[in-house]
Amino acid sequence: MTNKVSIVGSGHTKFGRLDALTLEDLIVQASQEAISEAGIEPAQIDAVYLGHFNSGLVSDGFASSLIHQVSPDLRFKPATRCENACASGSAAIFSAINAISSGEADVVLVVGAEKMTSRTTAEVTKALAGAGYQNDPNEAALSFPQLFGLAAAQYEQRYSSPMSAMARIASKNHSNAMLNPLAQMHREMDFEFCNTVSDKNPVIANPLRLSDCSLISDGAAAIILVNSKVAGNFKHHVSIKGRCHVSDMLPMANRDFISFEGPKIAISRAMENANVSLNDISFAEVHDCFTIAELLIYEAMGLAPKGEGARAIEDGTVTRAGSLPVNVSGGLKAKGHPVGATGVSMHAISYRQLTGQAGDMQLNKADYALIFNMGGSAVANYATVLEAGR
Repeated sequence: MTNKVSIVGSGHTKFGRLDALTLEDLIVQASQEAISEAGIEPAQIDAVYLGHFNSGLVSDGFASSLIHQVSPDLRFKPATRCENACASGSAAIFSAINAISSGEADVVLVVGAEKMTSRTTAEVTKALAGAGYQNDPNEAALSFPQLFGLAAAQYEQRYSSPMSAMARIASKNHSNAMLNPLAQMHREMDFEFCNTVSDKNPVIANPLRLSDCSLISDGAAAIILVNSKVAGNFKHHVSIKGRCHVSDMLPMANRDFISFEGPKIAISRAMENANVSLNDISFAEVHDCFTIAELLIYEAMGLAPKGEGARAIEDGTVTRAGSLPVNVSGGLKAKGHPVGATGVSMHAISYRQLTGQAGDMQLNKADYALIFNMGGSAVANYATVLEAGR
């Protein structure tokens, strides 16, 4: 698979509460921008893959059909919806890569989209909880904030309290989002605010504070993928250098949650497939659905030993000025988390970083990107390594 598929265009709506836009509007906007940026005609697209979770968030039960609203020239093109909880976007990307690698397609549009804010917080929480194990009453009763609250509590029992490190992660990601015009939340939150329970930062699911939780968002992102043989014909191109998807058991009772074994395997195999080490990675976009998740991902990446992930944030490694910046976009924490769009957003923003098109977010060094997108409680794990075009 290595170097067979490249990204040549991207599209990205603003994330946030977008009351005036329907799911269809979001899909159309992101897709049209990606097509325009790639400099292709819609008729050149061979297939379309949509990442979309839904779970009752909207009434659109056949969202893949909405792709055809992007252009009349997409009529009769095959369009498929991919769903894998919060990793639905990456599921769509990996399906597109497979289509190109197998020779079934040469040019593919991938779009991820979600419309969440038309539901109440309670309704969204219930919908997302559908990605948990339903055949155990004890697990089925837990929301995702409660699940990751348990992770933070288990971490403290096994190692030490992660709370100050989690506050530093939240503050870092909010600071990064200030440079991202597409981010949902443009608000600095200093360490003291994030580390202190208050009326403005209440406990959501003990011990998680509001500042430890990602946002309920609307939004869409899109990319154009092509066979790498023709990537040089485009103004900008980034190679899919390595990738890996592993799925773990859904029941929490069957695994050690905070070991994050699935993320560790996916990340290490993706880097092995790309023939790179952590020292080669210029930046990473990872799945910080809750700040404890980003802390556990540091350990899964190999930035620190088990139980010592706090090192990576305390010594500045993962900050924007550090040796391996993590979530320079603001991450799910501040950029926003429209579930089906998240994986595609990570790839779109990384593509822009690697091609020098990231605006105020642009890093000085951007050769390799590591992307990690997760569905559920480390159940569906997708890791990708991207390489800047030469």
